[in-house]
Amino acid sequence: MRANRLEWFKSSYSSQDGGCVEARFQTDGVACRDSKDIQRPALHFAAARWQAFVNDVKAGR
Repeated sequence: MRANRLEWFKSSYSSQDGGCVEARFQTDGVACRDSKDIQRPALHFAAARWQAFVNDVKAGR
């Protein structure tokens, strides 16, 4: 995880139409939210779960 990302950010692959998922690294994992509705609660993932997700995406699963 990249601990220097404490603010919400979007992937560089995101489109410009606003339909994106934003993420924020936290001390206990990662929070994700819908960029179109930031008032809704964010989803929180433990660091190990987030890393497993990233690994699966990179592996094409």
